[in-house]
Amino acid sequence: MKILYINLPYKFEISRTSRWPEKTKSGTLYYPFWLAYSAGYSQLKGHEVQLIDCIASGNSRNSLFERVSEFSPDYIVTEITTSTCVYDFETIAEIKRQFPNPKIIVAGTHATALPELVLKSCPSIDIVARSEYELMVVELASGQPLTDILGISYLKDGVFQSNSDRQYCDNLDEFPFVSKVYKQFLNFNDYFYSFAQKPMIQIFSARGCPHHCNFCSYPETMGGRAFRKRSVSNLVDELEYISRELPEIREIFIEDDTFTVDQKRVAEICDEIIRRNLKILWSCNTRVDLSLPLMRKMKEAGCRLLVVGFESGNQEVLDQTRKGIKLTESLAFAENSKLAGLKVFGCFMIGLTGDTLETIEETFRFAKRCCPDMCFFQQAVPFPGTRFYQWVKEKGYLITEDYGQWLNDDGYLNCLVQYPWGGPKDVERLRDKLMSRYYFSFTYIIKTFLSNLSWQEFKRVTKGAWAYFSFRAKKILKK
Repeated sequence: MKILYINLPYKFEISRTSRWPEKTKSGTLYYPFWLAYSAGYSQLKGHEVQLIDCIASGNSRNSLFERVSEFSPDYIVTEITTSTCVYDFETIAEIKRQFPNPKIIVAGTHATALPELVLKSCPSIDIVARSEYELMVVELASGQPLTDILGISYLKDGVFQSNSDRQYCDNLDEFPFVSKVYKQFLNFNDYFYSFAQKPMIQIFSARGCPHHCNFCSYPETMGGRAFRKRSVSNLVDELEYISRELPEIREIFIEDDTFTVDQKRVAEICDEIIRRNLKILWSCNTRVDLSLPLMRKMKEAGCRLLVVGFESGNQEVLDQTRKGIKLTESLAFAENSKLAGLKVFGCFMIGLTGDTLETIEETFRFAKRCCPDMCFFQQAVPFPGTRFYQWVKEKGYLITEDYGQWLNDDGYLNCLVQYPWGGPKDVERLRDKLMSRYYFSFTYIIKTFLSNLSWQEFKRVTKGAWAYFSFRAKKILKK
């Protein structure tokens, strides 16, 4: 069968695979990695495949329709997100109108969380594939009856049908290297991470996160809570492939929800990188429970930067969000990362469960104490499927479930929560003020920014800063 994978066009350059899908303020654009993994697996199983990233390549709807016509697929696979779904439904409906024969399979976080609403909102969708969908697509393309395929939802004579959940795939080594799929179908220079050296590449070493942060949608929708990992040799084989066959790649980002869940395995991966004498630069998502010896081993193996969720500077807020960390651990992490020579991108959130204006100010002061090389203050977003979404609904804080209102006219996520202590505009102003207070502080400019930059780092940071300050200037001029 011929299967066409599409990262649909949108009005703005937006990363659907981001945990915060919006037009980023620093110019970041993610790879469509879920689509790419599925495309590689379908190809492995003998199907003819194409992958089109309309966002990265700038393809409009009309350009996409030309590509569909040229390929003439039997199946079309795409993803939608909460913030883009209204526009996505319009695009999917037009695809079905012009090309009625291909079956349209829709996946992603929003479709997984709300399959019935998605199917009834867009009758042009034939099937929703919930959570990880590589195996489902292959089974559908191989002609298996819908009733026999676990993990899918569909309408039968207008009535919603939802098969039992599929068990998450344990053998991640069976999937082809996603870096090979990128090389075949995508342009590495189209993608950018504000804290990574360009060109960068995103891969997974594992799936699933055993932690229970109430605001995080990926474990609730795509990857699950069970931590499943590639073998050390399989992962390092891909790292070696990237090093040898893709010399233009300057940095590898390990996109796992939490790369360091199994710290013994991380040490083994580092040892294997060192044993093979791979000269690679990589970064990863982590938590604050890393030990200093492991940090030093990661640094020796080529790790450059750790992305970590500090989230809040108030312990009660951390406990209510089920983050499972202590403030003392965060402070130790901040100190140890500097001792190990690793850069840190610290994530902080405002409007979490239990937050007040006082606890948010505590968070800012705590961010100053941790003093990460880069940091981000973001409003909490109630993504469907998360406990945070349930909480704001139960409290009556959710302003709208009209998903067409999730992004503003510039492509950025609106604040959708009316707290007792402040409304959406208050939260957005506070968020922007915290960012400015942090980056324009004397401590940051002198001790962190100017004292830590190589030429490559300077170019990377300057690009991200220019994009962010351009965003702030546009907001000021609109007032």
